[in-house]
Amino acid sequence: MARSVKLPRADRTVETYTLVGTPTERPANAPIFNRIAYAAAHVVSDPWADSMPWNKPAIDWDATMAFRHHLWSLGFRIAEAMDTSQRGMGLDWAGAQELIRRSLAEARTVPDADLACGAGTDQLSKQDARSLDDVIAAYEEQFGFIEKHGGRTIMMASRALAHVAKSPDDYRKVYGRLLGQARDKVVLHWLGDMFDAELRGYWGGDRFEKTLETVLSIIAEHKDKVEGIKISLLDQACEIELRRRLPEGVICFTGDDFNYAALIEGDGTRHSHALLGIFDAVAPQASKALAALAKGDLAAFRDTIEPTVPLSRKIFEAPTQYYKAGVVFLAWLNGHQSHFTMPAGMQSARGALHYADIFRLADQANVLDEPDLAVGRTTALMTQYGCA
Repeated sequence: MARSVKLPRADRTVETYTLVGTPTERPANAPIFNRIAYAAAHVVSDPWADSMPWNKPAIDWDATMAFRHHLWSLGFRIAEAMDTSQRGMGLDWAGAQELIRRSLAEARTVPDADLACGAGTDQLSKQDARSLDDVIAAYEEQFGFIEKHGGRTIMMASRALAHVAKSPDDYRKVYGRLLGQARDKVVLHWLGDMFDAELRGYWGGDRFEKTLETVLSIIAEHKDKVEGIKISLLDQACEIELRRRLPEGVICFTGDDFNYAALIEGDGTRHSHALLGIFDAVAPQASKALAALAKGDLAAFRDTIEPTVPLSRKIFEAPTQYYKAGVVFLAWLNGHQSHFTMPAGMQSARGALHYADIFRLADQANVLDEPDLAVGRTTALMTQYGCA
């Protein structure tokens, strides 16, 4: 029997949408990839304990850790406590510390599990950041916490640094100090202002060509401490230029949730590895595609991953910083959590038409793992929006 759900359309009519997708089979064992693939994972809120969701959101730690096991079982590394987990948009530094501590401990219970943790300066408001030394101290606190618990670090972009830095040399000073002190190799994170408007002008310039030179100079000076750099500008040409100019041994991680399929595949000479928020939402499909790529089966790679790209572009559409709502919506539809609530009530950042489009595109990309559950939950949500 065909499954169907009533969904709103932009012309204010309601359509009965009939599902066409097929759930993606799970591998018996975690597959081997020939690309390094980090999934930036979300956190699951606890609505029954959430007495102050805007100020001090409660986290369901059991469900949050279970989701990490889901990602590990599909062959992914985890990028922990990153933007996808609502750092600075619901999850504060105290919550991030608990998340990092728990995830590192959990990883030690899973053979070959791997993760790296985001270090930023979110405990330092830009109003309190008066100097580069303030920014450095905030970074040092977070680096120190991660290293104390046995973790490796992803150096996130800093709103406070963007606020106080006056020139590219200020970025060189801050990054040079932190990289020089780091215990292990670090992944850098170049996050565009479409993800966070407060990062406009990061690296000390407004033009890609100028900021690229700053980034490359920092990497060249500290390449023994840089594992790679994640670039999230949603511009394929910029990423290709960056990866072309990286020093030997420094990895380019795509953070381009619009163009990841082509960037991961590469051009026959160079390719990008991946550190992506969309992998949270399409983990089974991305795992299947990456396993096919590792076997040299480009047709299967493309057939599996390319249908997820329109879905990702919808999830990450402007205002891009609210993409987390679409990621968590799909986690709810696929049974990874029992509710559709988010820290700081962020599920309200998108509307009924957005979620209806995500449902359609997820079905067409074979992303709905449990179609009956997805139909029931979407029907309940759309009823709340008056779509009966």
